[in-house]
Amino acid sequence: MMTPLRPTLLALLTVGFMSGNALAMTKAEHQSAQDQIATQYKSDKAQCDSLKGNAKDVCVKEAKGKESVAKANLEAEYKPTESTRMKAREAKAEADYDVAKEKCDDQSGNAKDVCKKDAKAAYVTAKENAKVSQAAETPNANSTQKSANVAETRKEATEEKNEANYDAAKERCDAMSGAAKDKCVADAKLKFGQK
Repeated sequence: MMTPLRPTLLALLTVGFMSGNALAMTKAEHQSAQDQIATQYKSDKAQCDSLKGNAKDVCVKEAKGKESVAKANLEAEYKPTESTRMKAREAKAEADYDVAKEKCDDQSGNAKDVCKKDAKAAYVTAKENAKVSQAAETPNANSTQKSANVAETRKEATEEKNEANYDAAKERCDAMSGAAKDKCVADAKLKFGQK
């Protein structure tokens, strides 16, 4: 019985190996994709030329962010490793943050400060979520070790996100004064677990 299974197993392994290679991106395909990203960036940036002021600045940041994310995603596809997948997630967080900060320039005073703190909180959340995703994808010796690693990463991520969200909430409180401001800050501390 063992003899007939060996050729079948060998055939299955060969097909699996060949199909894996068929899905891999070639160097020429990678270069072509890079060229397409560059062309798309030029096109996106050219569309910004008709705009003025901060609208133009936002448009340029969006074009650069889109290019950066596309390049990082391409690298994650071309060389699929934990590192390249993490860089792709980080590129998305950075791009979104740059655009959000630029949009804040349309505002002034406390509204601008709140906008920037909100952008920072969203950025921290995206980066921390990326760390949790990476921990969940990282192979470990056993499932218990992996669960512990993911739990610890989630705990740290929650602390970082709460701190960033508290900073944003506290900035909103700066528009108030007296007892209202004190209550606002106390409520924010309670909500986000700050001391």
